[in-house]
Amino acid sequence: MRAITIPKPGGPEVLTWTEVPDPVPGPGEVLVEVVASAVNRADLLQRQGRYTPPPGASPYPGLECAGLVDGDPVCALLAGGGYAQQVAVPADHLLPVPAGVALEEAAGLPEVACTVWSNVVHIGRLAAGETLLVHGGSSGIGTFAIQLGKALGARVITTARKVKHEALLALGADHVIDYSTEDFSAIAQDLGGADVILDFVGASYLDRNIAALARNGRLAIIGTQGGRHTEFDLAKVMAKQASISATLLRPRSVAEKAEIIDGVRATVWPLIEQGRIRPVIDRRFPMPEAAAAHRVVEESTHVGKVLLVN
Repeated sequence: MRAITIPKPGGPEVLTWTEVPDPVPGPGEVLVEVVASAVNRADLLQRQGRYTPPPGASPYPGLECAGLVDGDPVCALLAGGGYAQQVAVPADHLLPVPAGVALEEAAGLPEVACTVWSNVVHIGRLAAGETLLVHGGSSGIGTFAIQLGKALGARVITTARKVKHEALLALGADHVIDYSTEDFSAIAQDLGGADVILDFVGASYLDRNIAALARNGRLAIIGTQGGRHTEFDLAKVMAKQASISATLLRPRSVAEKAEIIDGVRATVWPLIEQGRIRPVIDRRFPMPEAAAAHRVVEESTHVGKVLLVN
């Protein structure tokens, strides 16, 4: 089969579409004929040599896919290997393609759905009537989180560059903040504070995120694009009775991911089938053109997911 390989760390140009050995399913695994995969930030970090795949994972990038298992349509959460013609997947990590969603578009659902649900619902306990602040609202994670927050009855605040505000308001965001010119923390405080914050920036946003929290607020950190090291005042966290969680999805065990997938299937998939959440697809590239897709995501010119199609 063919797959996108990373012969050496570097820019998008190092990605190579080449012949590789066929994957061999292990115990409890099935073989998926990949129709499409999607580009995630973790793929860019892996290409740059900054994110080593967990032990036992495929060395090829790609954390989600849609395809066929014995002719049946599925989508899947992956530890790696989605940028390929075939991938071996634990059977417990498969999801049905939601009714009303095209097979290709389903490739952009598993990673974002599992990430958002596990942090906003399972850990963050977002409830109807609360306020959700989503950073990076135009990303795949962001566009999904906005829709899930609204479907759960929350008020949604998000951050994005001005050029993307109209698209995010159309997805259901109640307030969109231009992070380049406005103080999201002050605006969130003026609106009563955020009960849950979903953040991929990390260190450089930590103080402002704490300030933006409502009393008993929950901050969920899922990335460190703004750095890993900082200092903050614990007294401010304690004064708000707030909590901070920091998680990654990819390194979790097969069993832990299966539990998350079960939660997504039970609570999120019905919302998709009801039309209350939809995949937001910015554009598609043929799988051999993964380098071009990586450039789009690096430049942050997209809204939603960028797909790679076989």
